[in-house]
Amino acid sequence: MNIPVPPSPLPSSALEVAIPAYWTRSPSELGAAFATSLQDGLTTAEAEERMRRFGPNSLSDESRGGMLADLARQFKSPLVLVLVFAALVAGGVGEVHDATIIGIIILASCFLGFLQEHGAQRAVEALRQRISLTSKVRRDGADKVVAAIGIVPGDLILLSAGSLVPVDAVVIVAQDLNVSEATLTGETFPVAKAPGVSTKDAGLADRSNCVFTGTSVRSGTATALAIATGPRTEFARIASAVARQIPETEFARGVRHFGFLMTRIMLCIVVVVLVANLLLHRPIVDSLLFSLALAVGLTPELLPAIISVTLARGARTMSKSGVIVRRLDAMENLGSMDVLCTDKTGTLTEGVIRLDSCVDPQGVVSPEVRRLALLNSAFQSGMKNPLDDAVTATIAAGEISSDARKLAEIPYDFSRKRLSVIVGGKDGPPLLICKGAATNVIDVCATVMTEGRELPLDNYVRNQLDDVCRQWGEAGMRALAVATRRISEATPEISREDESGLCLQGFLLFSDPPKADISAVVASLVERGVRIKVISGDNRYVVQHLASSIGIDGSRMLTGKEVGRMSNDALFSRAGKTDLFVEIDPNQKERIVAALRKAGHVVGYLGDGINDATALHEADVGISVDGAADVAREAADVVLIRQDLAVLSKGVDDGRRTFTNTMKYISIATSANFGNMISMAAASLVLPFLPLLAKQILLNNLLSDLPAMAIATDKVDQADLRRPQRWDISRIKRFMLWFGPLSSLFDLATFVVLLAVFSAGQDEFRSAWFVESLMTQLATMLVIRTPGPIWRSRPSPLLFGTAIAVGAAGVTIPYTPVGGLFGFVPIPLEILAVLLGITSIYVTALEIVKIFYFTTLSREDHSRPQASRRRPRTRTRRR
Repeated sequence: MNIPVPPSPLPSSALEVAIPAYWTRSPSELGAAFATSLQDGLTTAEAEERMRRFGPNSLSDESRGGMLADLARQFKSPLVLVLVFAALVAGGVGEVHDATIIGIIILASCFLGFLQEHGAQRAVEALRQRISLTSKVRRDGADKVVAAIGIVPGDLILLSAGSLVPVDAVVIVAQDLNVSEATLTGETFPVAKAPGVSTKDAGLADRSNCVFTGTSVRSGTATALAIATGPRTEFARIASAVARQIPETEFARGVRHFGFLMTRIMLCIVVVVLVANLLLHRPIVDSLLFSLALAVGLTPELLPAIISVTLARGARTMSKSGVIVRRLDAMENLGSMDVLCTDKTGTLTEGVIRLDSCVDPQGVVSPEVRRLALLNSAFQSGMKNPLDDAVTATIAAGEISSDARKLAEIPYDFSRKRLSVIVGGKDGPPLLICKGAATNVIDVCATVMTEGRELPLDNYVRNQLDDVCRQWGEAGMRALAVATRRISEATPEISREDESGLCLQGFLLFSDPPKADISAVVASLVERGVRIKVISGDNRYVVQHLASSIGIDGSRMLTGKEVGRMSNDALFSRAGKTDLFVEIDPNQKERIVAALRKAGHVVGYLGDGINDATALHEADVGISVDGAADVAREAADVVLIRQDLAVLSKGVDDGRRTFTNTMKYISIATSANFGNMISMAAASLVLPFLPLLAKQILLNNLLSDLPAMAIATDKVDQADLRRPQRWDISRIKRFMLWFGPLSSLFDLATFVVLLAVFSAGQDEFRSAWFVESLMTQLATMLVIRTPGPIWRSRPSPLLFGTAIAVGAAGVTIPYTPVGGLFGFVPIPLEILAVLLGITSIYVTALEIVKIFYFTTLSREDHSRPQASRRRPRTRTRRR
């Protein structure tokens, strides 16, 4: 019916205040209150106006506040605050010149970080828009697909199986609507929804006429009127009350632990140097500024910007290969992944399922079984699936009688693994037609159709049927069973309990061959250290046949029944040794993933169905496909444009490149900075003057960070792509202790040469030491960025070019007026030549030490048992 729109627009508060306990109101009342036509929906103009009034349909403000907000965030860094404090101290004691220079360096550093992070964030947001959640609404009398964030109160939303409900809404029209509300109520089974009213005191679980944000449609279709959006939804209220927080990923935890390590080292150096300089009666302001500058110089303050740039570049690269990253920090988990759990249909197989034959229980082709299957598939209103599509694709004109009509439905669920419809017609009482997994259907059958007669289904016949199904499975055929029962009531009200005492009519045999190149793709993932585990609800024999044909060991197998009998500890001990999990239900998928993660694996899960959502949540990196059910795609961290393991294999490589380049910066910055800062700290205790002023240290740090911004473009050795990448703080410490002291040794040699050979004065010493320190840091970046010889693994052109340009600028600065502002003086050419010679010797020594370091590391990795390389870990779910 049409509800006339009021002549004047409602005030902004009316849509919320005028309808408390909206679940007690009829659809017509709500349509009038929201000024919405229940037939045509809102007009586009009204929807735009309500968007301005009520804001986006989002739990939080997803905007980042624009460029100024991005820039302001740069100044919240603790390291930047340390520099601000140093500038204030200098200005407070009259050192306006030094305060100004420190302030300029602060602005330059923050602006550099802003340019990188702002550009990276915008690029990632553009990628996310490609896979943002959309919903179907009715506006201006037409059905339209809009971004879910653009839905407003009063919109008519159209739901179908697989849809993620985007708003709190009241059901206006529904057909066989069943909704999973586990995210709100914890109820495992889907609940039926229908138009009507609920009592005023009805809780969420009892409001049978309402659907809520975050829930998902399991079967049926519906039209619903949007009542509450964004922060006004029940989901938002619960989320706010519980103060949900996504547990940090392994990579984020590694960054945090690294921060703690650097903070401890930084505090130790600052306190020791400051106290020692005060005991030596150095000026307190110079000593304080020098200590603070050492702290900042030691720390890789551009780490957040480097990570953002590296991740964003990795995300753009992956998008070209057909992999869209929804959550950036999942890229490191993709690179760390050593176990991939996947379903078989469409991933390992072609996904083009064919109905090969319809046979009776004796294996004879049966037109009657075909007719029953067509009725069941054509009339079911749940989510479309490849099996039903394969059945209905064979319908010929006239095969379904024109007087056949659907009276009721028992929707499919993943515990029963069957679906029933009741069909009425002229041929007698309504007929219940049940179709589903062979074992599950046979379990509710009491008789079997044999040569036109119903005979008792005894244990002997059951065993024979099991043998036949096993033979089909071993041949790679998937079997569904079809069974029936006459219903006496004219308009029956049915439930799951009515699926009993059925008569087995026959079987549907389907084939889905493996993809042509899947064996090679599986082998390539195994070569990269990723072990593939198949988790499928399909028959054990079908899955085992497929696995054996594509190179996966089919002997290590667990069934759903076996998993169901296991405790979590027992599953923990078996999961890592098992490659096939068959006849599995959705909750068991989640348990399997949790058990693998507890065993220390970084687990990826690839799924595209409603039944995969919980496992996608549980995995370290949830992977879905662009055409997946809304609830699966929104649960995923990574979305494949097409369901293809070859695409995912490229994504793994890109994730490892991203991880490796991020770790390069951390290793390079910590080792080079650690060595130089230790050298300056030690020199400050024995020299009659500070080896560098605070502003000179900060300039050195800013210049050395410029090439680091190009690390995201650097090449990655093949060896780093062949194994999963993991955070290891102990290795970072070790790396720092191997290469930092080497740098300090050459620094001390430089000090001796400058003072003992050239008798350099204070300003000349600082100028020469500034140049040598910068050159050794740049050399460290180019040499230790790869485990192999630098001439075999060349840096990217951008990284190499930037390093050369910065090195040339560093050498030139003391000869320019800019150098005078920083307290530098021109360096005699003979000193400059010696500095270049020391740097050359340092590069050679660095290559030699690098060979010993990585050789020792490789020996230890190979001598350590594989099991000890992973720590068992227990973590809460990501979301």
